[in-house]
Parts: sequence; structure tokens; C-alpha cells
Amino acid sequence: MNILLIYPDFPDKRISGEDILAPPMGLYYIGALLKERGHEVRVLNLNGEKPSREALKEKFRALRPDMMGFSVVHANRWGAIDAAALAREALPHVRIVFGGPGASFLWRFLLSRFSFIDFAVVGEGERAFSELVRRLQENRPESASDIPGVAGRRNGEIVYGGEAPFIDDLDSLPSPAAHFTFRHLALSRGCPENCAFCASPKLWRRKTRFHSAAYFVDMLKTLREKGETFFYVSDDNFTLKKNLAIEVCEKIVDQGLDISWAAISRADRVDGEILDWMKKAGCVQISYGIESGCDRIRKKLNKNLRKSHVEKAFAMTLERGIMARAYFIYGSPGESRASIEDSVDLMKKIKPLGMIAYMLALFPGTALYDDFARNIPDPDDMWMARAEDLLYFETDPGLSRESVVSFGKRLRSAFYENLPGFVRDVSLSKRLSPEARADFYSRLAMTFSHGDYSQIREIPQKQETARKLYEKALSLAPDHRACLGLGAMLQQKREFKGSIEALQKGAAHYPASEPIHLCLGISLMNEGRFHEAAACFEKFPHSPQAASYLEECRRAGGL
Repeated sequence: MNILLIYPDFPDKRISGEDILAPPMGLYYIGALLKERGHEVRVLNLNGEKPSREALKEKFRALRPDMMGFSVVHANRWGAIDAAALAREALPHVRIVFGGPGASFLWRFLLSRFSFIDFAVVGEGERAFSELVRRLQENRPESASDIPGVAGRRNGEIVYGGEAPFIDDLDSLPSPAAHFTFRHLALSRGCPENCAFCASPKLWRRKTRFHSAAYFVDMLKTLREKGETFFYVSDDNFTLKKNLAIEVCEKIVDQGLDISWAAISRADRVDGEILDWMKKAGCVQISYGIESGCDRIRKKLNKNLRKSHVEKAFAMTLERGIMARAYFIYGSPGESRASIEDSVDLMKKIKPLGMIAYMLALFPGTALYDDFARNIPDPDDMWMARAEDLLYFETDPGLSRESVVSFGKRLRSAFYENLPGFVRDVSLSKRLSPEARADFYSRLAMTFSHGDYSQIREIPQKQETARKLYEKALSLAPDHRACLGLGAMLQQKREFKGSIEALQKGAAHYPASEPIHLCLGISLMNEGRFHEAAACFEKFPHSPQAASYLEECRRAGGL
């Protein structure tokens, strides 16, 4: 069969793109299993795309799938519904299947309200979806809803095959890296915690299963061979099984993969040993869910985490040259200005170098949502509204939109205002090599000069902070990123002499670096030193960009 797996668009702009822009890993696992069973499979990422209705229908007609699977993470449910409706118009006989967490908790709603959705996969998708494909290929659609983990219709009635057992041996699944290229991957599925705002406890029943270190690192190696160098390790808690996480890091080091990666962990699940190994293996960022600095709020969210663990984890992480990022939630039950100030106080103690604040939303499958839905005659009705989320404050008369919005502004402004000071207070362990410390400082500098922080007006002293970080990096060891970043930053400020000095030092250390030489050539041209600039461009005769600059240089300098 020709199968199209789709990650639908989100109607609203996301707070953070890195966790949501890429298709979920489950699509690639399902695709790999189907490919190995002889099917033609494509993964189509519609997230961020806004094609016209006709353009999207034409795309579907061109791909001509027999079956379409939509991955729904709840906030994109209307993106999925709209795309599926267009698919039905374009391809009247295509089979349309919804899956993912959004479909797993709203399957009855989706099948009862939208006749063009044929089936829903509930829970883990690989076995259920592949068995559904087999039944449809054998022209037995009436038996499909007998499959554990599949819901559909029989004689006009919605029927469900019951819960499917988990796949205990994750290594038994074909490696998605053998068939697709991606940057998000996970060592495990599930989480033993029971946070009230998270659907994981209900989706995975607080059970955690793991890949072997060999399987996981083999995926990394395959993707590295395809040219990927940066990865997001998206486990709920990468360090949950300490010995396994260390084994992964050991294999990355032993195989010399030369990659960088970001991970997620809990503040009470890290120690010096595991952080040392993560640093050696290329980890550059760990995100920790703090949620609130108020003990009372964390208790309401069932976030069993002590502030002492948070403070220790951030100190240990930053000391090792790993960027520590904090997740906060605001607008929680009982939230007040005082509880927000508790979060600000904790933020000032832990001094995160990254912070994301989310307004609390009630997602189906979470304990908070279940508490709310018990008092609603037909909670499915609310999901017909074209809103991504149900925000908690909308259900709590003690909270207003105005106050909750102000809570978020307070958290973000506190972070932005204090960020340059947090950076100044970073003290890396002298046990790190000069090269490792230089790498950390140059990465951090780049976020201020050219990265995300450079675009945020509320952050003060961005250029000054970046310059000091670049100079600090270069005082420790030669660093390509620092040479190029400092030279480019000074060039943008039209400080061409300083730019030339920084880039010439970089060119001496990295004589084969095209970016450094091109940047140097541009600064030399701005100083009227055309012959020297031309020599920089001539070093790369096969580069179209260098050729373009060389032509401009010769014309401007009369060479």
C-alpha cells in the first residue's frame, strides 16, 4: 500500500519551536515498520506550512496515498481535522486514520463528530497501525475494529478493540534511522512520575520501557552518517535509569560520534557522575521541569520535587559547562502574585541560562482535566471550539485572564532582566579542559549575538554580553565559533578593524575555514583593502558564494 503519514499544522504560534516543529518520533517508528513489510511510506510535515486549500488538495492528489495517518498531539487537532477533510474531498476512497496522544484520549469524540475519519489508533501505534494496514490490504475493513488499540465503525456504530498491550522489547522495532532522517529521538517510553498536568501517567500507565544502549547509539551513528550533528533526546527523563544513560554516553565517546545534543531530566535524577559522562558525550543543554518555586503550587500539580534538589542540579549542570534550562508553569490552581514571586526568587537562585514559561492548560488524559470533566455533562462539546487548548484559568473563578497573563510577563521579564547577570556568574569547573570551556562560552555568546536572545528586545546588554563571552572563550583556547562570531558581530557594528583582527587570528588557526575567510574578506573590502580581500575569496575557487564576493571585490576595487 501507499501510505502517507502526516504531522498536521498548529493554528497558533508556539512558545518554543524545538519541541513541536518536528514530526513525532512515533511516525518514523511506524513508517520504518511498514517499510520493512513492503509498503511505500512517506512522512509529510505540514507544521508551519500554510498552503491554500487547493494547494493542499493538489499535494494529496499528487501523492495518491491509499491510506493516511495523522499524528495528533491535541493542540493540532484542528489542523488534522481540516487537512483530513480536504483529503477526503481530494481522494474520496482514501482511508483516514488519526493517532497520537490527542486521538488516544479523544477517539470517541473524533469518530462521532467527523465522518471522514475512518479509524483511530489508541495508545502505542506500531503494532495496531500495521495490523490495521494488513486488514485493509486484505479487504477486511469490517474486522479492523477488533484490533486491540484500534477504534472504528461497524454498521454505523463506533466500536473499539480494547487496550493494546505495550511493546515490551523496544529493540524489536525496526530502526527508524535506517529509513528516515530526523533529529528527535528517545531512549525510553513512559515516566514513573504522576504529575497532574501531564498525560504520560494515563498514556503509559507510569510504566517505563527502554531501548538498549546499543540500539539507541546505533540510531545516532546512522543519523550522523547522514550528516546530522545535533540531536534532541526527548525522553521524559533521560537519566531515569542511570547506568543505562551512562552506557549510552560511553558508547558515544568510544565510537567518536562527534555530536552535540540536548536532553530533558528531573532535578532529583542527576548527579556528578552522570553529568560528567553527558558532558563528555556532547550534551550541551539539559532542560529541567521546575514548574513553580512555590511548594504549595508544586504540591497541587503533584510535582514531587524539593527546591534543594533543583538548586543542586542547576549548580552541578552549569559547573560542567552544560546549559541548564528551566521550565516553569503559571496560572496553576491557587496561583497568586506571591507564588509567582516564589518562582522568581527560585529563578534568581538557580540562575538558568534558558527559561520557558507555559500557561497551564488542561489536556485530555491529565488528572487536572479529569477533575474538571467530572462536572461537565458532555465535555466533548468543548472540543468543537476552534481553540487549541483549554486553559486552566478559564475553569477557575479565582483567576482572571488579566492576572494570569501578568504572571507570565513577570516570569519572562525577571528572566530577561537578570540573564546578563546569570551569565556573568557562571563559574565553570577547572577540571574542564580549556577547549571545553571555550566551546561553552562561544555557544552561549552565539545565542546573544546571532541566536534567539539577539531577537529579544527585553534582554539588556546583549552585544556587550556576547563580546565578553567571545573574548573569554578566545582567552582560553582557539575556538572557531568564537573567532567567527566575534568577527561577524564587530562587522555588523562596522568596527572593521576589530573584526579583521579577530578573523585574521581565526584564519591562522583555521586556514581551511570558508566562513572565516569570507567574513574576513568582507571586512577587508569595507576597509578598502581589496587585494587582501580577493586573496581570501580566491582560496575557495569552487564556492559560488566566494565567487560572487570575488566578482564584487574586483569590481569595487578595480582589480
